Amino acid sequence: MITENANRTHYGLVKAAVHNNSNLACTVNEHILRSWRRCLNDHDLDPDHNPEPIIVDHSDLRERKEKYYQLSEIAHSEMTNLYQQVAGSGHSILLTDNDGVVVNYVGDPKFTGTAAQTSLQLGAVWTESAQGTNGMGTCLIEKRPLIIHQNEHFFSKNTHLTCSAAPIMDPTGVLVAILDASSRSHQAQQHTMVMVNMSAQLIENRLFLCCMHDDYIIRFHSRREFISTLGEGVLAFDGDGRINAANRSALFQLDIPDIKDILGQRIEELFDVRMSNIMSNAHNKITAPIVLRDVNHGRRFYAGFQPPNKKHADKRQSQRLSVSNSEDSPALDGLEFGDTRMRRNIERAKKLLERDIPFILLGETGTGKDVFTSAIHKSSSRADKPLIAVNCASLPETLIESELFGYRPGAFTGASKDGSRGKIAQANGGTLFLDEIGDMPLHLQARLLRVLEEREVIPIGGEIPIKVDIRLISATHKDLKLLVEEGRFRIDLYYRLNGISLQMPPLRDREDRRSLIMHLLQQEADGPQMITIDDEALDILQDYHWPGNIRQLRNILRTLIGLCDNTVIRVDDLPDDVFDNVKDRETQQHLRPTNPLEIAERDAILREMEAAYWNVTQVASKLHVSRNTLYRKMRNFDIRRPD
Repeated sequence: MITENANRTHYGLVKAAVHNNSNLACTVNEHILRSWRRCLNDHDLDPDHNPEPIIVDHSDLRERKEKYYQLSEIAHSEMTNLYQQVAGSGHSILLTDNDGVVVNYVGDPKFTGTAAQTSLQLGAVWTESAQGTNGMGTCLIEKRPLIIHQNEHFFSKNTHLTCSAAPIMDPTGVLVAILDASSRSHQAQQHTMVMVNMSAQLIENRLFLCCMHDDYIIRFHSRREFISTLGEGVLAFDGDGRINAANRSALFQLDIPDIKDILGQRIEELFDVRMSNIMSNAHNKITAPIVLRDVNHGRRFYAGFQPPNKKHADKRQSQRLSVSNSEDSPALDGLEFGDTRMRRNIERAKKLLERDIPFILLGETGTGKDVFTSAIHKSSSRADKPLIAVNCASLPETLIESELFGYRPGAFTGASKDGSRGKIAQANGGTLFLDEIGDMPLHLQARLLRVLEEREVIPIGGEIPIKVDIRLISATHKDLKLLVEEGRFRIDLYYRLNGISLQMPPLRDREDRRSLIMHLLQQEADGPQMITIDDEALDILQDYHWPGNIRQLRNILRTLIGLCDNTVIRVDDLPDDVFDNVKDRETQQHLRPTNPLEIAERDAILREMEAAYWNVTQVASKLHVSRNTLYRKMRNFDIRRPD
């Protein structure tokens, strides 16, 4: 009786808001009213009626998934990341095609019962004509991010849902998919909507670069540091300079309301730049952004150019499943430049390349365990076979089992009707890399041990074992012995994994830091212009303690290359945190001055720095010296910003 009364109350709310209650209509969002009107007038639906869900047949779903294969592959990692951010709150993450049919799904076990009851599953049709007002169907019509919260749904049966949906556009502005997060939340969660919209934009940008790899690309923003971020504008144009595609940020920054207004337009009609200069810049791989102004308003933008490069774009797309596809990953001998421990690791790895002995790589985050794994694989006879990487820490506990071991068709709610091979089976003949193995759930460790012992895997819901031939490499930054003592890691699996353990030294302890920095600099510059670092800046980089190790070094080098106004990186180009935390060098003695004039000079600089809240540029300007000079005096006088 309560349910029936609630349904009739919702029925009355919809009818009153649409037909004759202006006061009530004012309390309902305009896009909800538009949708309710479409449901009543265009689709002849009844809020109190609960129609049977529409599920497309198996062959139809298979064709749709094949058609959307590239998009689904791109979207899957973002859907998993989004799921991790809302994990535990009972969400399902869904991707529909432009017909409103669910073609990809990641679900929370807490929500599986509700998902099944409301048809949040692969193959379900979520158009407005089929399901009334709902996140996915209404977003298809409105073509903008939106929330459909509980009673805003048209059908009474869906009023327990809260859905946040965002459109995904192709590079020409055509809507191709909807990304949705649905749950039983009692509150319309704006932060979920923001995360869904950001994930949709990330998917759009990756789809853009994959689809437009045959074109020239310009990546621009009014602020130089925002290039290569989510907010950058991206345009694609052909060899004649005619624009073929634009992302949403590009349209926003250029104040262009409709993408059709610039498709076919020449790039020289947008920016004050000659096509010959663009081609020269792109093909010479100039890394430093150049300054452009838009023709209509004279606004300044920073821009970088990329030439057509189909091979590179295909490589980017394939990296999601296999790190072995990266042509930039060096073989073993290219991983050290004079460090004793790394040389020992390399020599030991070489001796065991063709033996059936598992490797476990230990070390802090960012020390290059994944790169070392790739080098082992590329140096072995398995180099032409797949290298499949699984990060045990990044996958939710509810997904890691199906990701690793695979599953049979229909093995659980939300499972693909086609099933999944799983990462272990995908690595057959090649190498399986289990990163952050210390984070693997305890109950899955027994299953992994069985795979390693018997060399066969049984998918979830299956009975017949599948034989596999894999080389196993694991990695962790945790103390596995301590985890064993605490009962959080199986001792038998520990000894099975630990055929040989190699300790990756942190960057701060490597003897070849200077050579490694220069090597990575040229690797990141990747252009005909030789980028160098002056000795003073290189000394500071060498002495920095690098808490983020090689990963942090690479990121800083990329930034330095992008900000470098010429071919030499100098001290004043370095980030403040690197300069401020550089450790004392042994060669610097008696830093505090004893000469009265030097003492006075030190005190004066210190007072100015404190007064300017340690703004080096401001103080250098006030004292009429260059930043280089001021930095040198600060080092000589041991003047440091307080922690």
